This record gives sequence, structure tokens and C-alpha cells, in this order.
Amino acid sequence: MGAAIPDLPILAEDDSMLSRKFGREIANYFSGSPLNRVSFLRTDYGFLRAAFAHPSASFLLLNNLSPLAKDAANLSYVTRDVVVPLTGEEPFKTSEEEQAKGFNSDVTQAVILFLGIDEKKTEFEYREYKGKPYFAIDVTPKGTVIEKATSIIDIVKTNGISFIDGRRLLSLNAPEAAIYAEARALLDWNARNPFCGGCGQPTLSTNAGWKRVCPSSDLAGVPEGGAAKERSDCPTRHGVSNLCFPRTDPTVIMAVVSADGTKLLLGRNKRFPPNWYSTLAGFLEPGESIEEAVRRETWEESGVTVGRVVIHSSQPWPYPANLMIGAIGQAAPGGETIHLGHDEELTDAKWFTFDEVREGMNNGVSALGDPAPSGYKEGALRLPPQTAIANQLIQAVLRGYLDMVPKI
Repeated sequence: MGAAIPDLPILAEDDSMLSRKFGREIANYFSGSPLNRVSFLRTDYGFLRAAFAHPSASFLLLNNLSPLAKDAANLSYVTRDVVVPLTGEEPFKTSEEEQAKGFNSDVTQAVILFLGIDEKKTEFEYREYKGKPYFAIDVTPKGTVIEKATSIIDIVKTNGISFIDGRRLLSLNAPEAAIYAEARALLDWNARNPFCGGCGQPTLSTNAGWKRVCPSSDLAGVPEGGAAKERSDCPTRHGVSNLCFPRTDPTVIMAVVSADGTKLLLGRNKRFPPNWYSTLAGFLEPGESIEEAVRRETWEESGVTVGRVVIHSSQPWPYPANLMIGAIGQAAPGGETIHLGHDEELTDAKWFTFDEVREGMNNGVSALGDPAPSGYKEGALRLPPQTAIANQLIQAVLRGYLDMVPKI
């Protein structure tokens, strides 16, 4: 039996003109964070110091991108005293410029992420901003912090708390899934960018994990009290915005309806279990609109030609840093012939009637690695769970989304 399917984010009631015309906004899994990121305060080290030191601050620990959790549905947070042996008492004591001057690439720096504040809990106040601060700390044992990180891991384990596998973590409750998505994507980006893309030299994490810089000097190999060595020139230190910021990779995912509006195009690859199909998807390429990417990917993978494309909703997908842009497209008349010879990504693609898809939604929905649910008839269609945007796109088609889209 698979794990319980978590709820999706709940948006506030909205009776705006846009909602009356286009329907309510759709919120997908990994979105809907309860935190205000106050991104403009990441460069304010006075704010970061105060937030880190405040007794209400909560810290999410991640070990190899796996989060500390009470159980499969709920994250677990620790207090400041648990992380101080790794982070130090005042990790935000000095400015970004001073940190760069004291940079030592031989010393592993614990990555500390500021995630945001929960404004429903107003214990902490900084200027006009009130809310409980949330941070995430990478406690992966590595480099010069192996002993300190291992010690923290051992401490939390003695309290009966463990790290749960974060490779495809789709069981968390909706608010904490969004918090985890932010932390995971950002820690993964920091881990993947230890060296500068401009000159290849080691980089420094600043602005509470949201930026990496290439310092002009390095204390590596310098005797204590000695002057830092000047590093070779780097293009990231010249001009404007030549620094390294977290990346997001846009991906299109689309439910394609037949020209007569009675069938849905679904595909499968070799990773899928028998009879398990999903909507088609692919990366958006440079110099390409979302609509163009939907048409290109559909034709390359299935041979089907798509005409009109409507954007439906989006979903953060922190594996490692994708934004899934959900769309619904309609095949052009005469363009529905399936041909898998362009791109070998799919092992099969089929047109399914809406009745077949409804049966799959009623009795064949499960996570990729879970067995078919009770009530499933062998050989029938199986489909992704509601935590996947593919499920939401399929539901939208079955509910008549295209009929509700205004004709302009």
C-alpha cells in the first residue's frame, strides 16, 4: 500500500474579475509556501544576524539533500544551539566584502540558507517586518566540517529523529513541501557551484546562501596572520550582474487534446511501470517561447502537431531546480498521427478516450514507485498522483478547461 496522498496548497478565496473570467488560480505541490521570503533583506546583515540569533528561529537540517523529519508528512526543526557548533555563534557577523577578504578555500564553509519568515508568528521583529525566522543548514559531512556535521547528525538521531530520503519526496504536507523545495533547490545549487564559471577558482557563498562570489584573494596555504594571496583576474568581478545567482530551469509539460476534443495524448518511457502513462514534457530552450516549446517537444517526442496552446499553471520541482510550466494544447486537424521516430525518449504514445482517462483517474492513480491502488483492473490505464502537475493538467481537460477558456 502506498503512502497517503498529501493535500495540495489551499489558496485564499478570490472573487476577482480574473477569477470570474478564467477560474480560480491553480496551486500545485511544492508551491504555496507559508513563508514570506523578504528577499530584499538577504543583503542586510543586520537583519540576518538578528534573525539567526532570535530564540524563535527554526532550523531545518539537510544531509545530502535529505531533510530531518518527524515522519513522512512532517519536517522536524532544531533550535540555534544545535547548529552553532557547525555555523559558529555569529555567522553573519561580517559583511559580504569582509567575508570575501577573509576567504580561505581550504576551509569548508557551512552553507546557511535564510528561507523566510512566518508572519503568522510575530515573536521576531526587524524594522516593520514581523515573523518567525526559518533557516536551512547543510549538515552533510564533508571537507573540514566532517566531525562537526557528524556530531550534529548523531545528536538529532539520539532524539529519535531521522533524515528521510529526499530523492523524490512527495509525501510531505503541502506547506512543508514548499519549504523543503526551497531549501533543497538552493542547497543543491550551492553544492553544484563550488567553482567559478568565469575563472574556475573556488567560490564563496554569501547573502545567506542566495549568491556565490569569486573573491579576489585567498588565505589557503597562508600561515596564520599572513597576508592573503591575490587570485588571478576573473570576469565576474567586472561589470554589472556578472555574479552567480541560483538558477531555475524552465520545463514545459503539456496535456494535448485531439483536434475534435475527445481524446488525450499520453506517453510513457522505460522507467514507467506497465500501463503507466503521463503527459509529455521537455526543457524550454533559449530563444523559444513557452508555446513554441510545447509544440516542438510534442512533435519531437510523439510526431503530433499542436496548434493552439493555453498556459494552465506552474509547479516548482526541486530535482534539481526546475519550474514545470503546465500547458494544454490542441492537436491541429490532420496532425494527430503518432510517430516515435524523431526522438527515442518515449517507448510508447497513445491517444486515450476521455472515458479511458476518467477510469484511470478513478482507479489507476499512484506514485511512480507505488503499486496500483485497490480497485485497479489489470491492463487498464495508470496515471500520476495529484502531487504531479501532470495529474492537474489531466483533471483540467476532463473538467472542460478548454471550454472555459474565453474565445478571443
